[in-house]
Amino acid sequence: MSAVSLAAPALNAQPKPGPWTPLFDGRSLAGWHNYDTPGQPVAGWSVENGILIRSGAGGDLTTDKQFGNFELELDWKVEKGGNSGVIYRIDHSGEKTYVSGPEMQILDDAVHRDGQNPLTSAGANYALHAAPRGVVKGPGEWNQVRLVVHGTHVEHWLNGQKMVEYELGSADWEARRKASKFAGADRYGRATRGHIALQDHGDRVYFRNVRIRELL
Repeated sequence: MSAVSLAAPALNAQPKPGPWTPLFDGRSLAGWHNYDTPGQPVAGWSVENGILIRSGAGGDLTTDKQFGNFELELDWKVEKGGNSGVIYRIDHSGEKTYVSGPEMQILDDAVHRDGQNPLTSAGANYALHAAPRGVVKGPGEWNQVRLVVHGTHVEHWLNGQKMVEYELGSADWEARRKASKFAGADRYGRATRGHIALQDHGDRVYFRNVRIRELL
């Protein structure tokens, strides 16, 4: 797949973008909570030298706010074999974030077993839409994410390249969902608004430059 400019997302109808807002201030975990424990101290995540780190067990780090149509940008890096994800429009209908929220995969493709399958490789719409090869950078290197969610239209971008795009709720989407591990998850991908989470998959993962703007 050839590289595509980050400046021109393909949307059903061009939205009016709002201002960029930081989701991570570089100093604290303000605005975040562990999934299903709002208002309590965050466990398993820390801030070091302006970087947000999954540093221990605690559960998915989840935004206090909910978002519907948005453009999210962030940088991530993993250690060898690392696994995480960006999960969006979570509606709290299940015990885990991924029961309702689709996931953009974060992964060390070269070492982790999920990297053997394009459907579960870095940048993929986890288990539904396959990512192209040769885009993700290796452990210890920063990867740039851009996630566009507008109505039913979604785009995953990694390091300046569009990885996948899909329409939530379309016939194609439903066929893929029913053929995946989410076949029995009736709320999966249904919410029009919800929380965003960074996944705690048991590995040390690093994030920076986390910002969002709503699409009006």
